[in-house]
Parts: sequence; C-alpha cells; structure tokens
Amino acid sequence: MRCMVKLVVSTALFVMGVPMALSTDTPGNPLVFGNNRLTVITPTLVRLEYAFDGKFIDEPTLFAYDRNSRLDVDSITLTSLDDDWFEITTPALRMMFHNDGYPFSTSNFIVYYKHNGKEKKFTNRFVTRNNLGGPIETLDRVTSEIPMNEGLLSRDGWYIIDDERSDLLVDGWLQPRDTKSHVQDQYCFIYGNDYKAALASLGAISGHVPMTRKYIHGIWYCRYWDYTSAEFLDIIRGYDEHDFPLDNIVFDMGWHTNDASIGTGHNGNLNWTGYTWNRDLIPDPKALLDSCHALGVTVSLNDHPHDGIRPHEEQYNAFVEALGHEEKQPPLFDLSDRDYMENFFRFAHRPHEEIGVDFWWLDWQQNYLYPRVRGFESSSLLWLNELYYRDSQNNGKRGAGYSRWGGWGDHRHPIQFSGDAQSNWEILAFEVKLTACSGQGGCYYWAHDIGGFRGDPNPELTARWTQFGALSAALRVHSTKDKRLDRRPWIAGEKETDAMRKMYHLRSQLMPYIYSSVWETHNTMVPLNRSMFIDYGQFEESYSNPQQFTFGDLLLAAPITSPGEGENFTSSQVVWFPDNELWFDFFTHECQEGGAKKEVTKDLEQFPLFVKGGWILPMQPYTARPASEPLNTLVMRVYPTQSDVCNTFTLYEDDGMTLDYLEGHYVTTDLTYRQNGKKACVSVHPAKGSYDGMVKSRGYRLQLPTVKDGTKVLINGRPGRSSFDNELKCLIVEVDELPVEQRVDIEYVI
Repeated sequence: MRCMVKLVVSTALFVMGVPMALSTDTPGNPLVFGNNRLTVITPTLVRLEYAFDGKFIDEPTLFAYDRNSRLDVDSITLTSLDDDWFEITTPALRMMFHNDGYPFSTSNFIVYYKHNGKEKKFTNRFVTRNNLGGPIETLDRVTSEIPMNEGLLSRDGWYIIDDERSDLLVDGWLQPRDTKSHVQDQYCFIYGNDYKAALASLGAISGHVPMTRKYIHGIWYCRYWDYTSAEFLDIIRGYDEHDFPLDNIVFDMGWHTNDASIGTGHNGNLNWTGYTWNRDLIPDPKALLDSCHALGVTVSLNDHPHDGIRPHEEQYNAFVEALGHEEKQPPLFDLSDRDYMENFFRFAHRPHEEIGVDFWWLDWQQNYLYPRVRGFESSSLLWLNELYYRDSQNNGKRGAGYSRWGGWGDHRHPIQFSGDAQSNWEILAFEVKLTACSGQGGCYYWAHDIGGFRGDPNPELTARWTQFGALSAALRVHSTKDKRLDRRPWIAGEKETDAMRKMYHLRSQLMPYIYSSVWETHNTMVPLNRSMFIDYGQFEESYSNPQQFTFGDLLLAAPITSPGEGENFTSSQVVWFPDNELWFDFFTHECQEGGAKKEVTKDLEQFPLFVKGGWILPMQPYTARPASEPLNTLVMRVYPTQSDVCNTFTLYEDDGMTLDYLEGHYVTTDLTYRQNGKKACVSVHPAKGSYDGMVKSRGYRLQLPTVKDGTKVLINGRPGRSSFDNELKCLIVEVDELPVEQRVDIEYVI
C-alpha cells in the first residue's frame, strides 16, 4: 500500500534558531528537526537520534549493518500541526512529535499502533514486561533451565534496541563513536501482532541471515578426543558400514601440538591454542583431508585463538616477520589491530585451508571470558565472529561460521553452537524451548551437543535428543574427553541404535525441505525452528506450549523430553494442534484436527511429528551424504486437508557452496497441491533459473498415505502406475525421469 505524501507548513519553522529543512514536495526520509533525526526504516521500525551538534551517524555498526534500508518517502505522510507538533504516519504507525529541542522521550514523542484490534500507545521510554524470549550466549556449565535473554518479540507488540554506544564500522573496521555529542540512537520495533514484520525489520536494518553452505545443515560427528588419522577414517567408514549418514567431521584440539613447555601427546592439551599439526597423531594432514573428501565428508578444525601464534608454531617466524615485530615477547592476539588479524588469518588459517580444511570451529572465546575488544565497546565474540566469517568468504565461497552466540548482529555469521551443556533430561527440554525462541533474538541456527557434552552415559536420552536434533539446524553430536562418552550412534544398545538410525535417515530424507526452508529464512527472516506464536499468535494456546515448535512452514514437532517406561521406553508429550488445519502423524499417518490438545505417546523409535495437511512436503530418497547428493528423484509426501485449497511450496536449489546465489544463480520449482471436493492434483511446475551443476532431469515419487490401494492416477492426463508400500503404509506413484523444465500434473481421487 502506498500513501500520498501530505505536508502542510503554514509558516517558516525554526529550531534553535536554524530553519528546518522541510520541503513542500516530499517530507524526506530521514526527517531532521534540528538536533533530532527520525528515520523510518520499515513501516514498523523507526530510528530515533539526538545529537548536540546536529551531526548524525550514517556509518554502520555491527548491529545496524545496512544503512541503505529505509521506507519509500511516498509511504510516509508528514503533517505540521500547531505549537511545533508534527504527525508522521507510515502504513502501520501514527507518530506525534513535539519539536521542543530535546531528545525523543515521553514528553515529545508518542506512537499509536494496532494491537489485538485496538489502538495502543508507545513511547521510547516504556519498559518491556512481556518479552517472549531470545538466545543466551552459551549453555556452558548449565544443568537445568535458566532465564533467556530478551528477543524482538513481545506480547506488548514492541521492542527497543539501543545502539547509542556501539562502535562504528568505517572501511570495514571498528571506529569508536563520539558518545558525547551523539547521545541517542534507538531502534523502535513497533509491530503489534505482526511478529513476522518485526523479524523482517531486523533483516532490513541488520542484514539478512545469509545462505549457509548446504553441508552445514547436514549430519556431523564431533568429539573431544585425540584421534589418529586411521581412527578418523574408521569413524567415517563406521557411519557407512552401520547405515548412518554423515556430512561433516570435526577435529577437536588433538589435531594440533601444544606449547613445548607443556608437552605434546594424547593427553597434553592444556594449551588449547595451536596451529601446527600434531604429526604423532596425524603424520600426513593433507593425505588425511584428501581421504575424508574422497569419502564425501567435509572437515572442520577446532580453534582457540586467544593466545595467538606462539613461538613453538611452525609459522611463527614468518608471522612475526610479516608483522614487523622485533620484540622478544611474542605479540599478543589483538582483535583491535587490523594488521595483526590479517596476518593471523594468513598464517594461522590459510595454509590449512590450502590443503583441504573446509571451515573452523571458533571455540571458548565467550564474552564472559573476553568481554570487549581492546579500546572499543564491541564485544570480543561478536567482532571475532565477524572477522572469522569475512575471512571464510574467500575464493567465492559463502562464509561458514561455527561459534557461540555473540549478540545482536551475529545472525550474519551462522551457524551458532550452544556450548558444553550437561547431559540430562532437563537440558534437553530447555534446548527445545531455547531453540524455538532464539530466532526471535537473531540466533537462527543452533547446533547443539546432541546427547549432552558431559554427564553419565544414557543411550535412551541420546536417542530422544537425536529426535530433536533431526529437526534442528544441524544434527551434530559432541561430548567431552570421557572414555564413556562417544556419540557414534551404533555403539549404543540395539533398541537405541535402531531408533537413532531412523532419525538419521529422516534427516537425510528431509534435506530438500530443510534447505528450501533455509532459503525462506534468508528471504523473510522467519526462523527455521520457530515458536508456535510466530505463525499462530492469534490463538492463546500458542503462548503456553513451549515444548513444541514448527520446523519450517509444514512440520510441527514436540520432542519427548522425559524418560520412558517398559522395554520399548514408551513416553509421551503434550501437543497442541493449531486450529483451522489438519495435522497428520508423520509415522502413523493418523489425523488430528486443529484446535485440540492431546497427549501423544510414542515408543523409542518415534516422537510426535506432524505434517500440515493440504501441502506438498518435498523430500529425497535416503542417501549417506544428504547435503551433497544430487536431487535426482524428488519425493513428495501429500496429506489432504478439510476444505478446498490451492497451496504452493517452493523447492529451492543452488550449488550449496558459493556466493553465486546473490547474483540470481539458483533454481526454484513451485510444488502446488489443489483439492476440490474429492479430486486432488499435485503439480510440479517448470523449474525457473539455473546454476552450475544443476540437475537437468529427475524422477518423481509421490507418497499418498491417506489414499487407498488401487486408486487410479493420471500423470499428465494419462494413466500412471502406482503401488502400495506396506512399510510406509501409503500409496506410491512413480514418474519416470523428465526434464526439470517440464510440468508434471498427477491427478487422483482422495
């Protein structure tokens, strides 16, 4: 909606003796009133500034990263009223400002907005009381639920981010802000009930969460253990031999040597910083990396950079020579020094990347250990994540972050890792709630220590944790250096192994849906794992069921977080089903009508997972390398709904690795489900776009769990073949391989 610009100025206006720069043709954006400046960034996001000298901040910060984003002036109306009062409107807000020469406050600034169907009032001095939660920095040493930090979303319908002390980014580097003259810099998110508008506004000012490398959303193995080259390769082969998929393997601290004064060896990792390969364990690093890649697995190295490059490192002499450092004392790791950091990456990272290291795990650099960059206001972790992410974008690759959460703005450096959590049922339950709420505060992608980092072994708990991990940003196991703790899924008991194998296979099969949902998150800033109230906030029940979440648009999950009973470890979870929808159990296909609340009981091999009826859920056949296997066969599962619909889900594909997607090099395929009475049609529309390596043709496999065996189907108007799969308990329709530019229509009777 576009509003006509309206400006009424009866006389020349002066503020502090200075004529106001207002035009009768357009109100402008930002609006300047002497020492006050108001910028309308989106219809529901307003920036408020006050500067004693009238010199405002136009440089970005680590939070306010995109200074080019602002609302079209045609959508803003400015009206001059009596006594220096002004009315400013956007498509969502009506603001009253008294031009009294003072900073924005309750005495001169009021915003009116719609909330629960009524007009509400907001000022920038209000105190938030009904915040819906956001991410915490880390779960290190946490043993049960703790309070979450605040996120953007509040039942009050607004939130303020104060950026007035943040360092500026000038020529890509931190620069202190003049906080004496520039005393107010607030971002007022005023969205009422429109939570998705708030998230979109975060993207507008702080930048959109980038597309990740596809393998980041795959299946990881990680353990704090000093493995040899042969043992690493045995782990990968073990996944294959025991029918478990794998995409990434992480080398923890044992990959590198320690300071000579401390010693080396399997148990000598007292010094966690290191950049020289431990050749006692890994005699030929390149050969090992080549072997991992030959098996289709990527490799990450653990990195604790706080101590910098020390004299015992192979690259030390070249490093200090490049720095021009002549003192006997080694140079300290210095995040504030551009020259130091550029040479650090050049010597600490680049040689390893050149022989095949894919990305780095930035570990144990939390803000409670190192709270500030020396000489600046910025947090060490946020700035470190920024620098690491930038450096990982070399040779045209997308960035790859893997670190703890650094605060507002850190969503641009995915993926985050939640830290060394205790292995118990309470933490599993808390992770479900925390993950669903974290996207509201900008932490879009958590990788958890599936099974817990430390604690007593509990295969049942690990199996249930794996079910949650199958519907997280990454299915990543990890544990501390304890010989009892190894998260390789086939070394548990037989029941637990079988249960986990089903979840690993589920993760593999869901990859097309997951990656398409990641694309949706990139575009809309709506989280992958999201609290129920983001989609269903009109229902009061959406606020009182933190044990469940939606995973993308089509899946509803309520992981079991309590121990089971009997030989099959049977346990239950309460599930609330949003109204006006039909929900189908992914495993049994049982239908649940919306508007109900039910205790769902499952043995160890299943958990409450439901698919929204009336849509096409895109999947793929099981593959051992789900994040890299070409989508040669598109599997589509479809459940009906209770009324006539025409719904479209967009399948997204790209090369999974480069920044070419930013130039439009990707493919989208619309998948439409139409239901009219008892007649249904599944349509695969012609693919749009292209990218290097795209699949040129593919087959299709339609899964129809609620359709009877023997039902006739038409494929592009001709009789098609179908069969009944007794294991899946559904009708299967096969379509032979066709060019992706060719439309496919599959018609049948419900």
